[in-house]
Amino acid sequence: MSYFEAIILGLVQGLAEFLPISSSGHLALLQYFFQINGENVLMFAVMMHVGTLISVFICYWKDIWELIVELCLTIKDIVTGKGLRLNERPVRKLGVMIIVATIPTGVIGILFNDIFESFYLSLVAIGTGFIITGVLMFLAERISSANRGIEQMNFRNAIFIGILQGIAICPGISRSGSTLVGGLTTGLKREFAVKFAFLISIPSILGSVVLELPDAIKAGLEPGLLGPIVVGMAVAAVSGFIAIKGMIKIVSDKKLSYFSYYVWILGALTLVFGLFFAKHFFA
Repeated sequence: MSYFEAIILGLVQGLAEFLPISSSGHLALLQYFFQINGENVLMFAVMMHVGTLISVFICYWKDIWELIVELCLTIKDIVTGKGLRLNERPVRKLGVMIIVATIPTGVIGILFNDIFESFYLSLVAIGTGFIITGVLMFLAERISSANRGIEQMNFRNAIFIGILQGIAICPGISRSGSTLVGGLTTGLKREFAVKFAFLISIPSILGSVVLELPDAIKAGLEPGLLGPIVVGMAVAAVSGFIAIKGMIKIVSDKKLSYFSYYVWILGALTLVFGLFFAKHFFA
């Protein structure tokens, strides 16, 4: 892998992870057109996830620190018999809701992992995913958000958002877009829906790193790949930070429909190419 390819892949990973255009779908397409065998660059893929994880920590470090402190206080309250006291502690409730939303995502990922993996080998499946993402963004633009924050959020809301995040494991379907639609559908105010979507990406991305790391270590590191890995990870972190900040403004300004047109066009082109020019990656 060249430095140029590492920069392009890192840029796409960072932007597409948080903009509602599907990082998995874009990276699968780039992998195909660059003719990169995924098994040979597993460590690179893992470190790209780490790069995007860094960007979330930078953008939401205050919230993350509050969640860590609240976790310690929660353990203390449970030990001393005071209980969870979720209604009294908004930050604590936020942490619990993140955990609850992560559970269905993890279950879906484990149960349907083989099916999701097979979709990465089909341009038709990826193109269909892009089309679905466009529909989700089109709907999100037209959902009238309420003023519900963490105080009004309930477990059903978190589970619903977590299910949508699990479905977004499919390539071409945007994780950030799906979780955002889930938040808006349940009546969360736009600013909080975006925040929650990005915060629940932390355990999701971290889970991907944990699951992929053993295989990456087993596959080893190709000579000369260390430099591209460092560069790609840095680019992913910077572009991810920019994407998060941009996404917050885009959602507030109700301009998600622009992404719908983009992924619809990309999805249509991918479907045409997949149906008439190629069937499977590396077939």
